[in-house]
Amino acid sequence: MLPTIDLVAPSLPSWVDQEKESRLVPDTPAFTHAYTNSTAHGIPQIALSPAQGKFTSLLASISGAKNVLELGTLGGYSALWFAQAIKGRGGKVTSIEINKERRDVAIENLEYAGVKVPEEVEILLGAGLDVLPRLAEEIDQGKRERFDFTFIDADWDNQAAYFDWGVKLSRGKGSVIYVDNVVRQLLEIGAVGAAEKDTTLENLVDTVAKDDRVEAVVMQTLGSKDMDGFLFAGLK
Repeated sequence: MLPTIDLVAPSLPSWVDQEKESRLVPDTPAFTHAYTNSTAHGIPQIALSPAQGKFTSLLASISGAKNVLELGTLGGYSALWFAQAIKGRGGKVTSIEINKERRDVAIENLEYAGVKVPEEVEILLGAGLDVLPRLAEEIDQGKRERFDFTFIDADWDNQAAYFDWGVKLSRGKGSVIYVDNVVRQLLEIGAVGAAEKDTTLENLVDTVAKDDRVEAVVMQTLGSKDMDGFLFAGLK
């Protein structure tokens, strides 16, 4: 008979994270510095956890991604994981960040880790919906390659628009789009759960469900960052 485990114990997800990360995602100076230096500069502690970072890096590696598009650089922690995933493939990570101070810290963190900026990771300053059309123009002009993997971790108000741009800028069938914090958004806008329904924000899951360009799934997660989840889509 299996032992009974209190799965709602508030500390249990953190214990599991600590156990698995200590073995599978050991600390390294580069990633530790990205966390500590970002915190020292007042950047909110909302970056991916180490396990999430390695997971997205593995996804990019397994999918054979060469060029990665990221919306929401923050302190460069996730960009560092993506740079590691595609190293040696002749592509690069293109990340968009609206805040100049955060972009500067991200560059510090990447260069500390030995990542070449902008050759391996390019961080474009500006609002996503201003920068994305410029990327499309550069692609049309042959100045930039299309993207194999798009990682969206930015403002919720524009998630659906970011997703649409991610599809339009992708290489085509087999390209991947990953949107973080989707489950938390569903809870906070009242699409599920007890919260009062907020109809001013678009439900990304509903939008993607109607998008015949992709096949998608939402995966729930539970860990030190409480309950959340991500949307994972592949182009048809």
